[in-house]
Amino acid sequence: MIAGGFGVGKTTMVATVSETKPLRTEEVLTDESVGVDDISGVEKKRTTTVAMDFGRITMRDEYVVYLFGTPGQERFWFMWDEVSLGALGAVVLADTRRLSDCFPSVDYFERRGTPFIVAVNCFEGARQYDLAEIQLALNLGPSVPVMLCDARRLDSCKQVLIDLVLHAMKARGLAQEEPQNA
Repeated sequence: MIAGGFGVGKTTMVATVSETKPLRTEEVLTDESVGVDDISGVEKKRTTTVAMDFGRITMRDEYVVYLFGTPGQERFWFMWDEVSLGALGAVVLADTRRLSDCFPSVDYFERRGTPFIVAVNCFEGARQYDLAEIQLALNLGPSVPVMLCDARRLDSCKQVLIDLVLHAMKARGLAQEEPQNA
């Protein structure tokens, strides 16, 4: 799963890394969302995911990773339970301009016991923070990996997903090593 707040880059990440044309359920933001959706920090955003994004990556013939991007707004969170069924792990995308927007995602995966990592999507003009500061601000335990990424770059998205798989394997007792760059 790829989760996080509104406008954090979930749709972009799925589109960047998927080997197939991703399924998108985006709709244009309308006047109806004024006062409902907080667009501060993402004022140029014109569309929103209303159900999910879906993509896939074939590792080998017998291994296929399905990517599900969740909707970011609270009014669409009812979709998360359906999308998360069978999830092996999750990426919580974070934006330092709106860091508090990823708290619901962190809480959701902690409550469900789903292994997750936090990937800070580096937006142009956004203030950069030390990863330890972000981990502290999000009140994450030391076992939750935090990393930087650029959801527009394939190599960056691939590294996030590699780290997620390694973290999920370790959390399930299937691997002993810490995630490393590949």
